[in-house]
Amino acid sequence: MFPESFAEKWIKKLTKPGDTIFDPFSGRGTTALTALLTGRDVVACDVNEVAYCLTSAKAHPPALSTIKSRLNELEEEFHSSNHNRCGSKMDDFFTACFHPRTLAQLLHLRESLRWRNNRCDNMIAALALGSLHGEAGPNSPYFSNQMPRTISMNPAYSVRFWQERNLTAPKRDVFSILKDRASFRYESDMPKGNAQIFNSDMRLLPLRRKTWPIIKCVITSPPYLNVTSFEEDQWLRLWFLGAPPRPMKGRISKDDRHLKAETYWEFIADMWQSLDSMVASKGHVIIRIGSRSMKSDVMKKGLIDAAALGDRKIRLVSSRVTELQKRQTGSFVPNSKGCRVELDCHFQYK
Repeated sequence: MFPESFAEKWIKKLTKPGDTIFDPFSGRGTTALTALLTGRDVVACDVNEVAYCLTSAKAHPPALSTIKSRLNELEEEFHSSNHNRCGSKMDDFFTACFHPRTLAQLLHLRESLRWRNNRCDNMIAALALGSLHGEAGPNSPYFSNQMPRTISMNPAYSVRFWQERNLTAPKRDVFSILKDRASFRYESDMPKGNAQIFNSDMRLLPLRRKTWPIIKCVITSPPYLNVTSFEEDQWLRLWFLGAPPRPMKGRISKDDRHLKAETYWEFIADMWQSLDSMVASKGHVIIRIGSRSMKSDVMKKGLIDAAALGDRKIRLVSSRVTELQKRQTGSFVPNSKGCRVELDCHFQYK
């Protein structure tokens, strides 16, 4: 992930209002939202359903009144349904992670929301994903027992973690929290530009390019080498969107080349091949990349060599290395190894 300030800096430096920004790995939608808020248009995609849900919601927000009306409707349906008893059928992880009443409300939303086909349901699902797990303090906006905000821990490990510390799931009212989170979210400016968001493998994007405007700039962060597998790290959020109630691998994405050093640069070369067919002449590409063990100079060379395999000429304009200090996951899995160094590179097509 990178902050909005990172995307905003490059967008304002390299483009003008009305230009189109592209992000082939949209993640939490930071590039898409920032581009729209600065008067640009955006095209974005991600194979991860969580990323697609979040990015689409940020790019196509419904009216706040519509969200609150829909939440009231869902709450009334919940009170007249049998979902109060459904939580007892879930396994040990879910009954330890969520208070019975909270779990029943989440199950009702999971079954009721048509997040792919309805903008309002999409936004409610995105808000729920943001509050699904995190710190369990008394005034916390998170629904779960103590967990990281960023990733979903392994179910068995989580249960042991809670049992060893005598941690119990807090009683949260999902509907009231979502209403509060919606109000807070809508205190900020809403995006107004044109956005096309796809739940797609980035290699398939060139097939859609006939419907796109000219892309002047790419701002993206591809999967880091052997740092994360979203189907495992985001399994609980994926479950809320309809996936099985356990970590999976290969259900959504069959491409795991970013998990192995010997295939990683093939994966990055495919990214460059897609960009070659879509980015305008003299267009810019901003990439943030990272690894657990690979040195920054090796990462830079890998990016340059992979770009050289394409049909178009491109040059490295600048680069910057950042050392990462604190990782939230370390509080839950001591001595775990994550990404320690990130590399930012600015390329330009000739």
